[in-house]
Amino acid sequence: MNILLQSPTPDLQSSKNFYLRLGFRQATGNPLILTDGKVFIEINPDRYARAGIKLFRESWEPEIQKLQEFTAVTAMENSYLLSDPSGVWLYLMESDAPTELVMDEKSFSVLGNFAGLSLETTNIQKSKELYEALGFTISGGSLDHGYITLEILGFTISLMKPLSCPHLFFNPSMTYFNGTGNIKVIEKIRKLNVPITEEITHFNNNGLIDNIIIRDPGGFGFFIFSD
Repeated sequence: MNILLQSPTPDLQSSKNFYLRLGFRQATGNPLILTDGKVFIEINPDRYARAGIKLFRESWEPEIQKLQEFTAVTAMENSYLLSDPSGVWLYLMESDAPTELVMDEKSFSVLGNFAGLSLETTNIQKSKELYEALGFTISGGSLDHGYITLEILGFTISLMKPLSCPHLFFNPSMTYFNGTGNIKVIEKIRKLNVPITEEITHFNNNGLIDNIIIRDPGGFGFFIFSD
């Protein structure tokens, strides 16, 4: 299996420039795929494209019946389309990925350490079961604590119950955790003149902007957080 994220765009060049400014590198040109070493993002100008996750495998037939217990599944040419309770679209592609999706040991963009995809879901139990049906396994958290992480091939998805986060939350959102180095990461982002969607001071008592949220032109959120 291979995984990449799909970001729709009203302007291919604007989306490309957004990612290149942040230090992503172009992996392939048609389709346009960019990477920070740990995550691959396809920029899709098709007007019917939606923000979501593409999973590539030779066949999804064994999983389809199980997935239909959770959500409607739309059969398309060499692929299936469905969504989880978070509203995020999942494209199950029955083909090879458009390029080799080999992760580096570390992220190399200015955003810091990629920690996976974060989703806020209206039904965390059903979302968990859906991703398990796709082959993900639990790697952390618990339903009792209101969040859970699942992983496959080094790619992590964090599921959170509703009303978990005291800030803007865009489904889906990429998460970067930088510990005490997050302040310097934020400074770099400001110097690049990347628009900041929200400056967050909630997690400290000094009014310090130590976490931020940005968005790409297609609507993907980015949590640039200290932990």
